[in-house]
Amino acid sequence: MDKRIDELAKKLVNYSCKLEKEEKLYIKLDGLSGKPLALEIIKEAYRLGAFPFVEINDETITRQIALNCTKEQMDVENDAKLEVMKKMDAYIGIRALDNFTEMADVPVEKTTIIMDSDKKVREQRVNGTKWVGLNYPTAGMAQKSEMSLEKYEDYFFQVCNMDYSKMAKNMENLVQLMENTDKVKIKGPGTNLNFSIKNMKSIPCAGEMNIPDGEIFTAPVKDSVNGHISYNIPSNYKGFTYDGVRLEFKDGKIIKAEANDNEKINELLDTDKGARYIGEFALGVNPYIKDPMGDLLFDEKISGSIHFTPGKAYKIADNGNDSKIHWDLVLIQNPEYGGGEIWFDDKLIRKDGKFVIEELEGLNPENLK
Repeated sequence: MDKRIDELAKKLVNYSCKLEKEEKLYIKLDGLSGKPLALEIIKEAYRLGAFPFVEINDETITRQIALNCTKEQMDVENDAKLEVMKKMDAYIGIRALDNFTEMADVPVEKTTIIMDSDKKVREQRVNGTKWVGLNYPTAGMAQKSEMSLEKYEDYFFQVCNMDYSKMAKNMENLVQLMENTDKVKIKGPGTNLNFSIKNMKSIPCAGEMNIPDGEIFTAPVKDSVNGHISYNIPSNYKGFTYDGVRLEFKDGKIIKAEANDNEKINELLDTDKGARYIGEFALGVNPYIKDPMGDLLFDEKISGSIHFTPGKAYKIADNGNDSKIHWDLVLIQNPEYGGGEIWFDDKLIRKDGKFVIEELEGLNPENLK
């Protein structure tokens, strides 16, 4: 058995979920390639005297169900899942997909039915359990990242098994600064964005909800966003890869959206009223993640990046925006990606991906490794 898998399982169970004796742990496994990690998590849960439960899904079966699903059908399934989730203390989601585009030909109206029906289960999981999610290395993920499987696994375990307790400590100054900030300005190629985060809570993420991790997030005051942003890496959402995404805002609302498929992106942003407002603003700081991999759990943590997310706000940093979607779109501001600046209350705090004020230098890559 790969000792790195055992180390990761222990980190997920003990550090991320802080699982205790007699607590109930729900393990959701999407794709059988992640079975080695699921097995070690089960062993670790039993070692603690906790009770593991497992749900196993296959993406090809999920697609076949989705193609002709009805609201009534999905409601029956998710009503049952909700009752189970209410009994859980912790949740670990393992995504181990061999084909990330398996759902690409599922009609938007069907994915909307699934997202809408699953909403209560997601909310119970997020708000009612100690949860963490991750993507497990598969041949499909390695190919997507243009790496051999061996090289990708080495990279994956280096990132996921890093010292997240050190990261958490170094995040404290940025959290305090964000919670005392009103005006934010984001500048860069194709980007000139202004908004407020006044009185919004800021949340440090250092391995307790996602692995890999490394972001500090909040939400903009809902109607405060003005200007435009051009994201510079592709984003796969529900099986379709969007590229060249540019959003224009007025008083918080996305009034113009462009991408490699203008019709498709606007159809997505018309899912509901909240889909055209922003639910999250976050800064990425993971020192080992430098370039996009087509895997959002990695890409949104890239050191020197931000993500600015159309859709639902998290309750823990809630600006009042609700939606069926939550779409993390990433802009990298490191020099090789065109650079950029972040200003808080007219003070430059990050330039070309590096923090430039002393109290935040601990979050620069050389100080986190």
